[in-house]
Amino acid sequence: MSDAHTHSPAWEAAMAASGDGRGERGRPDWTDLLFLIVLSAGAAYALSAFSQYMDIYEKAILVCAVPATVWLGWLWRPLRTLLIASGLSALLAIWLYSAGQGLDQGDITRGESVFLLKYLFSSQSAILWMCALFVLATISYWVGIISQTAAWLGTALTWGAVYAGTTGLLVRWREGHLLGPDIGHIPVSNLYEVFVLFALITALFYLYYERRYATRALGGFVLLVVTSAVIFLLWYTFTRNAFEIQPLVPALKSWWMKIHVPANFIGYGTFSLAAMVGFAYLIKEHGETKSRRKLIPLFLLGAILCAEPFMFGSRELSPTWMLYFGIGALIVGTILALRAPIAKRLPSLEILDDIMYRAIAVGFAFFTVATILGALWAADAWGAYWQWDPKETWALIVWLNYAAWLHMRLMKGLRGTMAAYWALVGLVITSFAFLGVNMFLSGLHSYGEL
Repeated sequence: MSDAHTHSPAWEAAMAASGDGRGERGRPDWTDLLFLIVLSAGAAYALSAFSQYMDIYEKAILVCAVPATVWLGWLWRPLRTLLIASGLSALLAIWLYSAGQGLDQGDITRGESVFLLKYLFSSQSAILWMCALFVLATISYWVGIISQTAAWLGTALTWGAVYAGTTGLLVRWREGHLLGPDIGHIPVSNLYEVFVLFALITALFYLYYERRYATRALGGFVLLVVTSAVIFLLWYTFTRNAFEIQPLVPALKSWWMKIHVPANFIGYGTFSLAAMVGFAYLIKEHGETKSRRKLIPLFLLGAILCAEPFMFGSRELSPTWMLYFGIGALIVGTILALRAPIAKRLPSLEILDDIMYRAIAVGFAFFTVATILGALWAADAWGAYWQWDPKETWALIVWLNYAAWLHMRLMKGLRGTMAAYWALVGLVITSFAFLGVNMFLSGLHSYGEL
């Protein structure tokens, strides 16, 4: 059975309200040309000023990133605004670090004495702002179930968090080079950095679907997983000083990392988004039911998801994660108890199913590319494409899980309750591949352990 089907009036109405019809992007205009010129100028400056620090592959990545970014900005205009705002803020921070010596010079210690750096634009300050804004956005989205104004505020706060986090990562990239020529690297090399990346990617994909389907009712669901990542990030920051920039281990000194890790986390982010949309689907479906027994599997699955950070957070009974687990289980129980009024504000089941499918399809495509790139990186670093390392094995398990999900949908017409539960189970599997392997299993990827 193919995926083609007749869309409901509710789905068509959402498409019309979003102002972003399928395949109707309009012709590129002068702003797209200007964006191309600005990015091209920036890439040319980077190639002329820092070419000695880049090999041929890194130069190729930089050049190819220009048309790819312009294309993405044409597909989704808000992304272009985000990149311009974050880029300008990062340049301001770099200028403040340089103390008038030129953008290629700088003093990292100015981060503690310059007001704007200390409280706004240093990488750590910007990322902490990101964390605070994501938490506030989550609260606003849930309040928005009652008040539309609060829902709008949730969207604004989420954009603010994405802006702050993107700025933070860009500035962190520069800060590493200010610490020393052998320390600077793209900020996607350790758990601290990839947790920031995960939160940003998940939020960005949600914001895209929020606009495309003209609904803010899903924000509270998707931001729950982002807030969970934020809580782990804060715990990891203040208990392990994870924000400190460290030199790369030899295995990570490769241009492969610059494309493998982002592709991997687009997969992780979209899989997480699909799972939370699946949770919303089940809430919508059970919104009118009076049977509590049907909710028991959903509550247990939600409790397991809440317990994962509790297990990963420490090998001992940590008060922090015990509290997190208790609050998380309480939130899941409250959502289930209030499922009827929440369900009325959610989009139709067809729209939820469509978002879930499209998120998994995008994630699977990028995760497939990331897995192939990882194999090529492994061959370059260790002389073998595949060694059944625990991380590799669990990456394969994740891939097979979503390959089976898509196969069942496209060939057998998988829809509804089963698809939603499967997406939630997929989040459990993905979370273990992302973090659990680093905690409990050793191997070639042990440099990423807690």
